Amino acid sequence: MSRRPTRRTVLRGLLGGAAVTVGLPPLQCFFNESGTAWADTGGFPKRFGLFFWGNGHLPERWLPLSEGAGYTLSDQLAPLAGVQDLVTVVTGLNVQVPNEVPHGSGAAGLLTGMAPLIENGSDTFAGPSVDQIIAEAIGRETLYSSLQTACSNINGLSYNGPNSRNPPEYSPYAFFERLFGAGFREPGSDAEPDPNLALRRSVLDAVMEDAATVQANVGYEDRLRVEEHLDGVRELELRLARLQEDPPNLEACLRPDAPATEYPDVDGRPQLSAINRAMCDLLAMALACDQTRVFTHFFSQPVSDVLYPGATAGHHDLTHNEPGEQLQVHDIVVQIVAEYAYMVSALAGIAEGDGTLLDHCVVLGTSEVGFARTHSLNDLPILIAGSAGGVLRQGIHYRAVGGENASKMMLSLIRSMDILATEFGTEDARATDGLSGIEV
Repeated sequence: MSRRPTRRTVLRGLLGGAAVTVGLPPLQCFFNESGTAWADTGGFPKRFGLFFWGNGHLPERWLPLSEGAGYTLSDQLAPLAGVQDLVTVVTGLNVQVPNEVPHGSGAAGLLTGMAPLIENGSDTFAGPSVDQIIAEAIGRETLYSSLQTACSNINGLSYNGPNSRNPPEYSPYAFFERLFGAGFREPGSDAEPDPNLALRRSVLDAVMEDAATVQANVGYEDRLRVEEHLDGVRELELRLARLQEDPPNLEACLRPDAPATEYPDVDGRPQLSAINRAMCDLLAMALACDQTRVFTHFFSQPVSDVLYPGATAGHHDLTHNEPGEQLQVHDIVVQIVAEYAYMVSALAGIAEGDGTLLDHCVVLGTSEVGFARTHSLNDLPILIAGSAGGVLRQGIHYRAVGGENASKMMLSLIRSMDILATEFGTEDARATDGLSGIEV
């Protein structure tokens, strides 16, 4: 006779003559009384990336001089000249949350569609950031569901939820060792499979018969819980399997050269450009090797006061205190745009099928404010590279009219990853329609 499972019930099986077990998740029957979809379209996978910098831009010097395809670059966007056909510029979008936390409201509002959650005098994101929403849907099969990098020792803005931040790696060498160090399997190599990995991957198969028995003796909701639990175990096995499989784009995946172990300051200024380019090259190869399909890269963070080449004071200081036309702030933004352009070039330089890696990507470049002097949440800088497999328009300037909700743009980017999202954000920042002007 079959028995109703208890909270001590485990799934049992035999593997190589040894008993193996997998525990059950908490089921409703233990206490006396479950979205999104990833559509596998075949071919190369889609990827999402975020390139973030702090302290906004100068809107009047940022605005392209014409709209549509073949737009005329402004002087602040001049570094995009070599990749202009690959980058869409979106202007006129507003973050529609209360601007109660300088810099913090814009970051949270843009990346989550929600106002920041204020607890004990400090703020955190009230929900997952857009990268984690996407990673939850498309990051389950890769070794890393998402990767976070930065150009200095900062906290980053990738959140799983309130007070659950994903800290970025800021050392290119440490990042290289993590991705391409001793544990990296050379594509196409005939390396002997790791018997420990094979053993761990077989555990679930050994207990599936027992799992079927348990599911036959619980209610409908508990059957769903068991299935979800086993899916999680299977997801772990898939990640282990990826350690021994060739990536889909075999020819493009190569172990890159190791970057420098240290990047000491020069004349009291960090080597942001050198660090950024090393990280961009590593991220591009991580995508090509299908180690991840989602990344966030923080060139700088909100309120960053880093001292840039040619500047007489820190960036944030200058946004508030440099008089007149803020020529030094302008020069800093130009430097940042050049670094974003480098990332675009790195992805576009890797062949994938009949096109490039970038063709299957979306890389959003943005900041937490528009005009930093006033902490404005209007007309944030928005750069979008890649077409996500042809579903987004490339190489245009789209000018939103009437201060459109920035969450509409985020919803379009989420949907471009073949995620069945119906909305993004809450309250005034909630969007149920995408930004049609950037969609094909």
